[in-house]
Amino acid sequence: MTESYFYKLVDQVIGKLHKDEVLLCNANGEESDFIRFNSGKIRQPGSVSQSFLVLHLILNRKHSIDHIPLTGNREDDLSRSLESLDTMRDYLRFLPDDPYLLYSKEPRSGSLTGQNNLPSQKEILSDILNAGRVGDFIGIYAGGRIYRGFANSFQQKNWFENFTFNIDWSYYYTKDKAVKSSYTGSIWDNDLFRQKVKAASDQLAILARPAHTIKPGTYNVYLSPSAVIEFISMACWGGFGLKCEKTKQTPFLRMIEGTETLSPLISIKENTKEGCAPHFQVDGFIKPDSVSLIEKGKLKDFLVSPRSAKEYGKQTNGANSGEIPESVDMAGGTLTDKDILLKLDTGIYMNNAWYLNYSDRQAARITGMTRFATFWVEDGEIKAPLNVMRFDETLFRMFGSNLADLTVNRDYIIDPSTYKARCTESMRLPGALVRDFHFTL
Repeated sequence: MTESYFYKLVDQVIGKLHKDEVLLCNANGEESDFIRFNSGKIRQPGSVSQSFLVLHLILNRKHSIDHIPLTGNREDDLSRSLESLDTMRDYLRFLPDDPYLLYSKEPRSGSLTGQNNLPSQKEILSDILNAGRVGDFIGIYAGGRIYRGFANSFQQKNWFENFTFNIDWSYYYTKDKAVKSSYTGSIWDNDLFRQKVKAASDQLAILARPAHTIKPGTYNVYLSPSAVIEFISMACWGGFGLKCEKTKQTPFLRMIEGTETLSPLISIKENTKEGCAPHFQVDGFIKPDSVSLIEKGKLKDFLVSPRSAKEYGKQTNGANSGEIPESVDMAGGTLTDKDILLKLDTGIYMNNAWYLNYSDRQAARITGMTRFATFWVEDGEIKAPLNVMRFDETLFRMFGSNLADLTVNRDYIIDPSTYKARCTESMRLPGALVRDFHFTL
């Protein structure tokens, strides 16, 4: 689907509205290449081209929604859309009023289209297949064009598209031992990818050493950005939304009440301008370039969806319905890469965390497990792979009283999820050096 195709289609649908009806139209789709690898070889190449139209028909306070897969044939897509319009009219007769319905009535149109800097499949495959010669290389590449569109019967029109890639892979050694890595972005840098491959292959060699087991207790830990992302993702689950704050379901409740705090090193914002998510949301509200969520350890602003804005009498800032950040940007610290092991001294180097969940949500206490390449470090030197351990720790200790430093360098990580479609959520995160991190068994 193109921008002009979307606008012409919705103009025709809007032209069929009855008096007092309001229509919101959302388009989403992709043109993506997928390549699955196993044992360093191509196992399943393919591509996906899909587009959908989501229609919201509103009459007074009643609201009906329908999803339509598009074919690219204008007559067929128009026929499906008009049929959907009639179906939603029938549904509206039986629906109750929606007390928290809120949508944009002030047209703010605009288009944001990124450049296609993706290399050819041949170039990408050459680099990936070379990486596959190192060990048992398992992974998936996904890349291509993603687009979103919005239009309504108030003549507002918005378009967003970008071109990104994501290669998510592991070097498998044996049993529960593997090195997991990823490379994401919009411009493929051969040298950077090879650096990541070299770092992963170096860690793979360490996995051949006899594994080390530790007793439950507290240890100094370095969390790589790939581990930090798991904890920040948990914080984003209800941590920054107005609805969860008002209903006291936020894991930062103690912070709001003034009994806990985070380190002044922690600053987190929703950075839409530098992320890869759309700059508008499904109800037509435009997102600001950034929203400061935590500033120097203190809660600053909340993400406010249109429904929460209506319910609590606030102004929306274009948040999605779940009020979950889509373009997380976490500030770095002063720790350089070359000093990570030196500053860690003796403790645990954690590349990944797994199976996280809240063990006490209101205390921001999270439990989970180490996985893949986690190492035991002594005197600033990696000695052995670490056998799997369970941890139980609070965000207030990790990123508060026990946070020693954050790395200067930050990783930009696009969510590799492809359930139904490729994801546009991203995080830019540093690594974290944490003292007295609690392992339970």
